Amino acid sequence: MRELDYDVAVIGAGTAGIAAHRAAAASGARSVLIERGPGGTTCARVGCMPSKLLIAAGTAAHTARSTDLFGIRVADVAVDGPAVLRRLRAERDRFVASVFDGLGDLPDHARLDGTARFESDRTLLIGDAIRIRFRAAVIATGSRPIVPEPLRGLGARVLTTDTLFEIPDLPDSLAVLGAGAVGIEIAQAMARLGVAVTVIDTGEAVAGLSEPGLVQQAAEIFGSELNLHRGAEVRAAAPDGDGVCLHWTDRDGREQVTRASRVLAAIGRAPNLQPLGLEAVGLRHGADGLPDFDRRSLVCAGAPILIAGDADGWRPVLHEASRQGRIAGANAAALAAGRAPAAPAPWTSLAMVFTHPQAAVIGAPYDPEDDGRVIGSMDFSDQGRARVEGLNRGGIRIWADRSGQLLGGEMLGPAVEHLAHLLAYAVTDKQTAQSVHDRPVYHPTVEEGLFSIMSTIIRKI
Repeated sequence: MRELDYDVAVIGAGTAGIAAHRAAAASGARSVLIERGPGGTTCARVGCMPSKLLIAAGTAAHTARSTDLFGIRVADVAVDGPAVLRRLRAERDRFVASVFDGLGDLPDHARLDGTARFESDRTLLIGDAIRIRFRAAVIATGSRPIVPEPLRGLGARVLTTDTLFEIPDLPDSLAVLGAGAVGIEIAQAMARLGVAVTVIDTGEAVAGLSEPGLVQQAAEIFGSELNLHRGAEVRAAAPDGDGVCLHWTDRDGREQVTRASRVLAAIGRAPNLQPLGLEAVGLRHGADGLPDFDRRSLVCAGAPILIAGDADGWRPVLHEASRQGRIAGANAAALAAGRAPAAPAPWTSLAMVFTHPQAAVIGAPYDPEDDGRVIGSMDFSDQGRARVEGLNRGGIRIWADRSGQLLGGEMLGPAVEHLAHLLAYAVTDKQTAQSVHDRPVYHPTVEEGLFSIMSTIIRKI
């Protein structure tokens, strides 16, 4: 067996793993990046990029059908499903290729192909041919879609984000399990492309929102384009010709049946930890069965092993994976050199959903029990720029403490991807409603909505 020695071994060449390997190397460690394939990162191959390409196509179709508001008449809109998906895959493959181009710059000794498993808390095996001795290791193995038990055994009738973007044509109908970020994005895009869509979710939240007023608005808005059922549960599923038949109960416990050409499992993703042989390492595990790790340093309890990105199940979005990878790589290098790991400053959480209207959750979560907060709100229905564009749906809620310091918020509306960044920066910099209010805002822009919310918070303090 070939024996190799490294300061840091990074398992997984996705967003977190690539960032970890580069950070470890930049810190002076001799690092190796191990990938079992296919690589290309979850975001580029099956996540944020192909889903946004599908959303862009759906938006184009919807916009073409919605010009009457402006006195513009479009005679007919035809959706070429195969063409939509060919363009999606071509652009997706470009993003994946750019990831591989970056990996191609790595020297041979810094990258290994194969499936890694722990032999001990200081050694890894790559198949039966290579043993790696390391001083610290980073687990960055990503995640896989969760397929709920009722859907198992239905074969190709069940889609996940790992398979959805490979279908040759759009289905006539689609049932989507899950109204979270992935489920509602794909559901709305498919509906706008002419697919009959039904969304079923066991919870009440929609698009990751939790503030009751915004959740209700989201349910009404998205429910106007597709069949949305909250508080519902799929009990059984069976083949129905070339499609599938779902038996489910609604929020009142009534039995319901939905037939669809395909069903998309979009209830979440689970960390890819099974092939690693973690039982050989001696890590402590939490109640969720995942390794117990420090959320600032990302060091696991019980061994010189760190965990980052989707593999830790904490904040499974790309910018978080990249940040965690950098932290894990630098701290792995520190451990390998006998130094204490660093604990970076707290990070403002930021999550977005690219539906129309867009949704975002920023900073401290909504907490109806916290009476020490002041909440400012606005509605887009009469917001000037939103009405001009015909996008006047949704609203914003922002919370601050009694001193006026901004803590977080939730948004549903136009240009939310930009407004959310402004709030995230303000929360990170510990700004107050007054300091944000005192900054310039141009007219007419949707940013004026933030200005009006700050005025509300100031009056309530």
